[in-house]
Amino acid sequence: MNCYALLKCGVCALGLWLAGQAVAQSVRDTVRETVPQVQPALSGEAPPPGASVASSTRTIGWEQLIPAGWDPYKDLKALNLDKLKDNDPKADEALKKMRKMWDNAPINPLILGQSVRLPGYMVPLEDLPEGTKEFLLVPYFGACVHSPPPPANQIVHVVLDKPTKRFRLMDTLWVTGALSATQTDSHMGMSSYRMEAKLVAPFVDKK
Repeated sequence: MNCYALLKCGVCALGLWLAGQAVAQSVRDTVRETVPQVQPALSGEAPPPGASVASSTRTIGWEQLIPAGWDPYKDLKALNLDKLKDNDPKADEALKKMRKMWDNAPINPLILGQSVRLPGYMVPLEDLPEGTKEFLLVPYFGACVHSPPPPANQIVHVVLDKPTKRFRLMDTLWVTGALSATQTDSHMGMSSYRMEAKLVAPFVDKK
């Protein structure tokens, strides 16, 4: 299963957690009304046009941040969602476990310390007059803002040398730098990775 499919299943699962809070509606009805339409994760195949980066830097995709064999929604596999009734405690318990597992999602140690270039959407962590110096990079539109946060190993905490006013919420970017296994708990979501960015550039699809 590819990264997009994993994330889509995960977001649908968290949508179910929200559904469990609605007393008057069934789990299935609430899911249909509240689960966002998630876009695919940005592709890591195309290099940013005109960008000047070191030859040792390689472009990666979001699936490479997930360690082999890790299942982001294993706690839901034992549930038959079609048979659950309103506010079923089994669903609530499973989804809480899954959220805890997601917030402590393991990193891929093979990618640490490497200079990589990763595409994603910007979620600023601050709103300062001089601009943004720290933000979360997420794989699909709306993550952490219009939908629940993805697993922590699908969020990168990016720190810039200097604040920038060039980019805004949900702008698509290429971010280049070395990844470290540094967990950050922010008001927008938990991240398993951190990057001291050497280059941030607009994302442009390869034609």
